[in-house]
Amino acid sequence: MQNQLQDRIRLPALRERVTTAEAAAQWIQDGMTIGMSGFTRAGDAKVVPMALAKRASTEDLKITLMTGASLGSDVDKTLTEAGVLARRLPFQADPVLRAAINRGDVMFVDQHLSETVELLRTRQMAPIDIAVIEAVAITETGALIPTTSVGNSASFAILADKVIVEINLTQSLELEGLHDIFIPKHRPQREPMPLMSVQDRIGTSVIEIPPEKIVAIVITEKLDSASNILPADHETAAIAAHLVDFFKNEVTQGRLTKSLLPMQAGIGTIANAVMQGFINSPFEHLTMYSEVLQDSTFDLFDAGKLDFASGSSITLSPQKSREVFGNIGKYKDRLVLRPQEVSNHPELIRRLGIIAINTALEADIYGNVNSTHVMGTHMMNGIGGSGDFARNAYLSVFATKATAKNGLISSIVPMVSHVDHTEHDVDIIVTEVGLADLRGLAPRERAQVIINRCVAEPYRAMLNDYVERANQGGGQTPHVLQEAFSWHQKFRETGSMLPVNAQAEHKVPEKEEALAMV
Repeated sequence: MQNQLQDRIRLPALRERVTTAEAAAQWIQDGMTIGMSGFTRAGDAKVVPMALAKRASTEDLKITLMTGASLGSDVDKTLTEAGVLARRLPFQADPVLRAAINRGDVMFVDQHLSETVELLRTRQMAPIDIAVIEAVAITETGALIPTTSVGNSASFAILADKVIVEINLTQSLELEGLHDIFIPKHRPQREPMPLMSVQDRIGTSVIEIPPEKIVAIVITEKLDSASNILPADHETAAIAAHLVDFFKNEVTQGRLTKSLLPMQAGIGTIANAVMQGFINSPFEHLTMYSEVLQDSTFDLFDAGKLDFASGSSITLSPQKSREVFGNIGKYKDRLVLRPQEVSNHPELIRRLGIIAINTALEADIYGNVNSTHVMGTHMMNGIGGSGDFARNAYLSVFATKATAKNGLISSIVPMVSHVDHTEHDVDIIVTEVGLADLRGLAPRERAQVIINRCVAEPYRAMLNDYVERANQGGGQTPHVLQEAFSWHQKFRETGSMLPVNAQAEHKVPEKEEALAMV
């Protein structure tokens, strides 16, 4: 252990600050704002938050918790059950926390992932009291070497009054040098970020902070939580095939080359399956400029299709994690991890010409997209980085299965029950049924293309009937207002959006079951 400490804590004076998770958690007091590392289950603090939850069983303790994105290791679940969370931002993906948010027990602030530290830096939100950061090691100058994510960790550590470091011995020292930490200057003296291509490195490989800010160091050996993505199925494979065909045509038309443009893919099963669809495509020398690098990133590397990938975290399935992190040197010179205010920076997204592929809970006939709220009211996970990319991408693609809950819900509806991305920011909608290219189309034209190319029966006939009657009322964007949310209301009342004559073919739940599904 002593040799490991010398390798992992290279500033001798800091070795005296090694302590237990319970002692480190004592620095955190009721009412504080805490910034923790972690971006989509990767590189998150793992043992100090658990010690904090244990403390809450014997004392009143509530905090505001900021992270990069979602956490793993059941951290959000445990903190919620312990009653520690008063406020949470900017993203989450835990079912227990989600339920607490939807009950109103935890105040959730859903933010674009590029904006959180901007608000902190300009003191538009309460300042960070303590940052809890997972690291591979601490350098001779007291700088932190992150693990499998950067997220907001750098800015949290810089802006916080005090820093607690979790040194994770399961993370390879070979990760050193993988990161590119660039921190923008304060406005109005801010200079442009000098990143001109995906491969550019514009910052340092470590998080530089004064070593006296580090008040406690905890040694951990807990692995990152594995990704929970599912294998591709018939529908996700069909979505990928539609997109590959679309990009083939873009190449034929001379709008793209076989290298396309740098790609971004949202998290989850659909986005991962779509990216895997490029393995057996004619495209080559691809690049990625994304947030989360999933299994598909490394599948594309191994297939010789991908030249370089830039992200903010690496989140993998158990098998892929063993393959990649057991041989990280194989990929290291083709990877970089950045702060999320760089990976998600709107100006960089527009400059690099990103092709953004994100997922939707639902879309409507005019191309508005709901990414966050089930039936318009209940938070799922959060907007994440999809808004950063959708508004500024060269091409903004939203993918979804045409139906949900075994056909009881149509993912294409007359009007979305919550708007995260307006029709102005959506270029392509794709389902397993087909792909709608909305570029250059007026609302009435969009409606016809979306309905006829993306919607499954019997919902296609229902939407065509709706549009025909809406058009009779006129308007740039015709609607029958008294019916615009009738499909959502029908689901709440009956457990299905299907017409009565089609419900016999499906197992429709009782009303109580339907509400539970919401």
